[in-house]
Amino acid sequence: MDLTKGLETLLVVAAIAALAPVIVALLPGPRIPQVVVLLLGGVLIGPQVLGWADRPAIDLLTNVGLGFLFLLAGYELDLHLFAERPGRLAIAAWLVTVAISVALVGVLAATGFVRAFVPVALGLTTTALGTLLPILRDNDMLGGRFGRYLLAAGAVGELFPIFAIALFLGASSKFVALLSLAAVGVLALILTFVPRLARGNRLERIVREGEGSTAQITLRWTILLLLMLLVIAQTFGLDVVLGAFLAGIVLRRWAPADIHTLEAKLDAIGYGFFIPVFFVSSGMGLDIRSIAQAPARLLIFFALLLLVRGMPALFLYRGDLRLVQRVQMMLLTATALPLLVALAEIGLRNGTMLRENAAALVGAGVLSVLVFPMLAVMIERRSRRTPEVAPS
Repeated sequence: MDLTKGLETLLVVAAIAALAPVIVALLPGPRIPQVVVLLLGGVLIGPQVLGWADRPAIDLLTNVGLGFLFLLAGYELDLHLFAERPGRLAIAAWLVTVAISVALVGVLAATGFVRAFVPVALGLTTTALGTLLPILRDNDMLGGRFGRYLLAAGAVGELFPIFAIALFLGASSKFVALLSLAAVGVLALILTFVPRLARGNRLERIVREGEGSTAQITLRWTILLLLMLLVIAQTFGLDVVLGAFLAGIVLRRWAPADIHTLEAKLDAIGYGFFIPVFFVSSGMGLDIRSIAQAPARLLIFFALLLLVRGMPALFLYRGDLRLVQRVQMMLLTATALPLLVALAEIGLRNGTMLRENAAALVGAGVLSVLVFPMLAVMIERRSRRTPEVAPS
């Protein structure tokens, strides 16, 4: 790849990333999520509009940005949630989603609208927790009771489809896929015990002394952990998202005493550079022409995301969340993007997915990121201005 072309593309992407928070602050009306501006900026500079940037030139940085997105998502997740009611409800909601998705996509396949049954059915069960995190953080929506239920639902909507992709859409047999998942999971579990080996000895002192100096030991080891699990997951034929998510879970156990300092550093590197690159690149890859030729397909998939993935939250969380919170849960769990991109690529690669459906599925994911979180944030701000009502 031409180095000059790569630098020129990176310059344009960096300009979009730098302008995004300024544009968000200057726009009138309710403040929209920065992710919206980054995606639209990517569409604008992409090959189908202005043609100022070449997406393959920054593919490596895009993948690292995707890794950081899921590293931070995995880090936010407390595994104890799965043993508590939020986790149990999240799993139940996802299983209901799967049943609805299989039924509806089966009907679409019978009519000839869908050819790639498994990728589309799985795509409708996903939740973009990693994509939502910066939006939820900016609007202080991760704390309290609602935050715990949302994190559990988002984690299930991200992890379980990844496992399903490995089992049903991997290049290897289901038995080999199961072994690969088990092997990577066991490796991640082993890595959680590594810090115990350094406790009370000279290595621990070296790490603590270098934590805030130019050595930046904990940060360098965190990045090493992320890249190692990304490579291992890819080597086993699994989605790199799984490796990044596991890296975040492992990091939660690795974290030093001064955890807030490490969090600030990861936020600075991730949200300051790599994650914006991923979102702008995602916008650049959107097939606008295919969507323009069949806009109804995008709207159908967009509606299906809300119906299949979001709607069950309205009923399953009746005894746990207020109506306004259930509406927010519906909108946020129906937000999907990174895994839709992966599923569309798998469907196109094996020749089972129609090109217009691949573009419409990804386009629906982009639209869900543009619309659903913004509506949830608007509801949150309005509810904070009004007195709290009793559960309904």
